[in-house]
Amino acid sequence: MSRVTRHGWSAYGLAALVILLDQISKAWVLGVLNLAERGTVPVIGPLHLTMVWNQGVSFGLLKAEHDLVRWALVAFSVGVALLLIAWARKSERLTSAAGLGLVIGGAVGNAIDRARFGAVADFIDVQRLGFFPWVFNVADAAITIGVVLLLLDSMRRERPA
Repeated sequence: MSRVTRHGWSAYGLAALVILLDQISKAWVLGVLNLAERGTVPVIGPLHLTMVWNQGVSFGLLKAEHDLVRWALVAFSVGVALLLIAWARKSERLTSAAGLGLVIGGAVGNAIDRARFGAVADFIDVQRLGFFPWVFNVADAAITIGVVLLLLDSMRRERPA
């Protein structure tokens, strides 16, 4: 078995940090703030906290209203995270490691919600900006940023040896 690269460890650490921040923010929104009962809370300017239970996948697509679909989505998310963990193990560049860590952490964070609650807790609402109609969470933001980093890294030219 090959050793984990330095950047691989960075990816794992970032994934753990994303999971921690995602779960802490959801515990705060659901417990302390009690957003499930309050609905929407204005924060500043166009930023509001709005409780949405997302049973589907990204941006509410493909509703998972049956338990079988719910657990299939949990299994899929964990499977993707495991594949990305194996990929991150050999990561030689910080950009790809950061992208992988963000996607792994986001996938696991949302899988935890789906397993615990049957849906993903979304609460960050910037709809008042007028061009982004979705409510999301820390895990969703991490996945999105991670995918962008992976795309940017894939376009990077290799340096000659």
